[in-house]
Order: sequence, then C-alpha cells, then structure tokens
Amino acid sequence: MNNLIKNTARFVLFLFIQIVILNEVPPLHQYITPYFYFLFLLWLPFGTKRITLTLLGFITGYALDLFTNTPGLHAAACSLLGYFRPTILNLLLSQEASEEINREPSIGSMGWGPYAFYVFALTFIHHFYLVLLEWLQFGSFGYFLGKVFATTLISVLLIFIVELAMNRRKIKR
Repeated sequence: MNNLIKNTARFVLFLFIQIVILNEVPPLHQYITPYFYFLFLLWLPFGTKRITLTLLGFITGYALDLFTNTPGLHAAACSLLGYFRPTILNLLLSQEASEEINREPSIGSMGWGPYAFYVFALTFIHHFYLVLLEWLQFGSFGYFLGKVFATTLISVLLIFIVELAMNRRKIKR
C-alpha cells in the first residue's frame, strides 16, 4: 500500500477512535485521561524530516482541538512531539537504520527495549506538555505529576495493545 494512503488512513482512524470512543469514556480517575491519536506521528517512517513531523504534529493536534474545543492544547503538544521524535530516534538507532526511508518504528524494526523507550519517552513528552498547558496554575504539583504519569501509563498501554494487535513485525533486527 502506498505510504501516503496508509498514513492518511491511520490519521483518520486514530483521530476517529480518539474522538468517538476515548473522548466519550468518562475519566477513569481524576488523573487518567487516555490519549491515543498521536500514535499516527509515532508510526511515521524513520526518514521523515523534522519540519514535516512538526507540521504534521500541528495538523494532527489541531484536528483534535477542533473536535474537543481545546484551542491549541493538542496542537502544541503534538508539535513538540514531532520536533523531539528525530532526536529520540537518533539516540536509539544507528545512523544507517534511522535514514531508511520506508521503515517505520515498530517492535519488529527496533526491538522491544528501544521501541518501549521510544514510545514511553515521546508519550511522556506529549503528556507532560499537554497537562502543563491544561494546568497552568500553580496549585498542587502532586496532582500535576500524578496526572502526567497516570495518563502516560494508560496511553502507553493502549499503544502497545494496538501495536501487538496490528502485528506490524516486518523486519527483524
């Protein structure tokens, strides 16, 4: 399948799941809000340029902002995720592996350890910035940290469930 068609379908599917299903789930606890839509950015090919990732991050976040009436919160967090993604990948992969245009980050292409770090680090960056923008009042710092960690853990769990369910293991290390 063409990369553009495949990634467009993922974009629409992940936003649809976030808007129709996850946003309608009542908060599991005062700390836990599951976010899933940014998986589109995590699964883009290794060779995607930083400026493209940042722009796609803005578009992805802004699309969710339109449906959730959160002016700019998700756009800012996804833009930051898109900006830091190449840095995290460069820390985890050799230069040759990260420059392969058509390969995508997955358990099969990276291995369990690097992929888990990749997903957790970018999810934490996204959620930290998102919750920081939501919070923007200096009340309870414990609440802020609790919400960041709980939301990150539930989102990472969702991402790994989808990763295992989609079975994207194409290339073994």
